[in-house]
Amino acid sequence: MSLVEHLGELRKRIMWILVVLVIGMVGGLVAAKPIIRYLKSIPPADGIGWNVFSPWDALRLYMNFGLAVGLLITLPVILYHIWAFVKPGLRETEQKASLLYVPYAFLLFLLGLSFGYWVVFPMAFYFTSSISKSLEITEMYGAAQYFTFMFNIVLPLACVFEMPIVVMFLTKIKLLNPKRLHKFRRYAYMLMVILATVITPPDAISAILVAVPLIILYEFSVFMSGFIYRKQLAKDAAWELEFGPK
Repeated sequence: MSLVEHLGELRKRIMWILVVLVIGMVGGLVAAKPIIRYLKSIPPADGIGWNVFSPWDALRLYMNFGLAVGLLITLPVILYHIWAFVKPGLRETEQKASLLYVPYAFLLFLLGLSFGYWVVFPMAFYFTSSISKSLEITEMYGAAQYFTFMFNIVLPLACVFEMPIVVMFLTKIKLLNPKRLHKFRRYAYMLMVILATVITPPDAISAILVAVPLIILYEFSVFMSGFIYRKQLAKDAAWELEFGPK
């Protein structure tokens, strides 16, 4: 395919993604009210008063949840179209193997959301709340600001949890290998620690509680990359044994 044909195909796939996103947002707007009420009824939100500080805050809250649910619904479609776009450059066995990554990528995204909401977000919220109490400041939270704070913590973590799938896919198409990952380990660790420090309260225990799972996630990515890389080397060796050097 020429460059223009590639761009045409990319445009077509983006259009499909946008159509599904719009449909997902409609579903998200319908589901926003019960979701917001549920999140409002469980810790840490169950013990605080909710307010809006502008006429647009309630609408913004609805739209944010509609977009979040729409993105969640659209994520498998996005992953599929990414796979379909790079599919012509993969061998048949690689096509089948990489297609299996799509459901696992979705599951890891959900796992990241869960970790962010149930572990990291409460730590950050209770820490900021404790500061307000120590300064004898009355806590009066805006609903839109509360969920913006939550999304800013949860969504980046959900994206980071996609790391094993991304690494496996890039290894599969031979853009990454475990040697490179080992070489950049110290920089990866530093980035994980910085990320953990940014999204958690400024205390060592919270940063460690987040940084350790992220580092384990990176090491798991390296392990899976090595597993795929060894299989590739074995296949290449078998090919050369049967047909001679490529």
